[in-house]
Amino acid sequence: MSNEPAAAARDSKPARQGRGPRTRRAWVMDPGRAETVLAGARKALFVMTGVLILIWALQLANYADGYHLTQSYGIRPRDLASLPHILSAPFLHFSWGHIEGNSGPLFIFGFLAAYRGIAKFFAVTVIVVLTSGLAAWFFEAPHTVGAGASGVVFGYFGYIIVRGLFDRHAIDVLVGAVMALCFAYQFSVLVPQQGIGWQAHVGGLVGGIASGWLLRERRAAGRESTPADAKGVGGTATALPAADTTTTGGQSGKKAKGLVVDPSNPRAELYKQLDDMGL
Repeated sequence: MSNEPAAAARDSKPARQGRGPRTRRAWVMDPGRAETVLAGARKALFVMTGVLILIWALQLANYADGYHLTQSYGIRPRDLASLPHILSAPFLHFSWGHIEGNSGPLFIFGFLAAYRGIAKFFAVTVIVVLTSGLAAWFFEAPHTVGAGASGVVFGYFGYIIVRGLFDRHAIDVLVGAVMALCFAYQFSVLVPQQGIGWQAHVGGLVGGIASGWLLRERRAAGRESTPADAKGVGGTATALPAADTTTTGGQSGKKAKGLVVDPSNPRAELYKQLDDMGL
């Protein structure tokens, strides 16, 4: 995001009764089925190619019109009429150098944010567009215009860095660490600088981290399953031997021995009475 003068950017809780103890979600090392990963990568590639085509087509029209689109649909801080422009500003730029500087990181980070799922990617995009745009609208200097995709770039950047930690996915942690090291210079534009909308960068980064938490995978914790009819008090399973039947006098299924119940079972007396009744 760049700005210019207006004239011219949670210990696991005790197990509930009748259930086994909860276990922490395990870390996942497997990147997933190759077909699934490749299909997601293809979709991500198509989506980000489409995004770049769109913003470059807008840049051509914007340039031909003397950047009137940027001035008209960029973010003007604390101007209520400009508030809806937080949705349009990420697609507009002030110059060819501006869009060139954003296009590479946008494509790389967007692709990495999208290959695990397009629906989740669109949710991340909405969140970071809103957080970066609102940060610019509230905190940038008055009488300026803010525009550019860099706030969204920082949103994807933050999401990629933390996604693996929240999803407990080791491969994504590695991807995030590599991206953080390769693009460490990006952090330099998170501090106040003249002519750079650093507020939008910070807002986008915060939105990306929040997206990693809000959209994290909620895999069910592993539990030892126990048949409901074998559970005792306090979640302890109690074995109940089945009635012993034998064949007597050629008749099958005649009871030869009664039900054997563990005396320590809290329901032993009830089972004995039912057995005496022939049930």
